[in-house]
This record gives sequence, structure tokens and C-alpha cells, in this order.
Amino acid sequence: MIKGYLFLLVAIIGEVIGTNLLKATEGFSKPLPTLYTVIAYVISFYFLSLSFKTIPISVAYAIWGAIGIILITIFSVVVWKEPLNGMTIVGLGFIIIGTIMVNLFGTGH
Repeated sequence: MIKGYLFLLVAIIGEVIGTNLLKATEGFSKPLPTLYTVIAYVISFYFLSLSFKTIPISVAYAIWGAIGIILITIFSVVVWKEPLNGMTIVGLGFIIIGTIMVNLFGTGH
């Protein structure tokens, strides 16, 4: 089970890197960021698929999506200087609550 969560962690890191690089591709007009984006997403999906061997898909995907959204929001504010408002913070709170509920009460448990 621990191995599955390590795979999931790598998948999340790959997804966050890929999504941030996606912005840097400027609509896939920059070859190097585009290549790195594709590599990051391939790594992300590969390790996400490995995590499904030991973690129920509903749980793994909820964690992958939620942590990805939260980290990408942080990066968007810190790196890309995008604004953050109160409703976004409330929405992130709901994502966290929902992910906890899926983990505690999901069908995989």
C-alpha cells in the first residue's frame, strides 16, 4: 500500500509540473516547454496507473486531483502572479473536505 502512495506522489508531482509547463508552452508554440510538458504528463499518468494496483481508483484519483488543484493554485499565485480571491479559497476548502470524505467513506474502504 505504501508503494502505491509513493507512485501517487510521483504522479501528483508530474501533473503539477506538467500543468505549470503547459502555461509556459504559450499554446504549444514553444518547443522545449512543450516537450517537457508531454514528458511530465506521461510520467504522471504512468505512475497514476501504477498506484491503481494498490489504491482504489476512486481514492487515488480524488487525491491526485485534489492535491494537484491545490498545488497548482499555489503555483499560479506564487509563480504566475495570478490573483487569489476568497471564493477560490472556499472552493479549495470544499475540495479538501470532499477528498477526506472519499478517503474515509469511499467504497474502496
